[in-house]
Amino acid sequence: MSLPHAILTALLEKPSSGLELTRRFDKSIGYFWSATHQQIYRELGKLEHSGFIRALPSAAPARGQKKEYEVLPAGRSELAEWAAAGQDPKPMRDPLLLRVRAAAVIGAGGLRAELERHLALHQGQLATYRTIETKDFPPERDSEQDRLRHLVLRGGIELETFWIGWLTEALDTLDADPRSG
Repeated sequence: MSLPHAILTALLEKPSSGLELTRRFDKSIGYFWSATHQQIYRELGKLEHSGFIRALPSAAPARGQKKEYEVLPAGRSELAEWAAAGQDPKPMRDPLLLRVRAAAVIGAGGLRAELERHLALHQGQLATYRTIETKDFPPERDSEQDRLRHLVLRGGIELETFWIGWLTEALDTLDADPRSG
């Protein structure tokens, strides 16, 4: 049930239309909680029906005009309750790890290219996160909100750093010749 809470969080940060929300998901929240545009629009309807959000009145309603949404008190309460609740970590399910395990059984043919591709993707993502960190979190931005947002970004940076290290080790493992040494 986290997508509705991601949407409530985004709307509390800034009332937005569905289109603006999808753009914001693509640029920030989507790095750690992805959703398609259709999923976001579907959830907006459910949240509005549940009384958690409402469409802001527009000055001149016109057909096809985008609706901008805001969070209602019931939505804020729902988000606060959800944020305070406990949840166990989810077990990791990563197809790449399963591929490596399968390679241990059937041989590593073709695995190198996939590991190299993943390494390049994680290096690119780390570069993106570092750019965001430099731009959005200068030392003078030190409010509690900024520190918590930066903490989420730091988690992404640490995960990308882990994957780069692990993938480098995996490639080194493929290069190891058991006959040498």
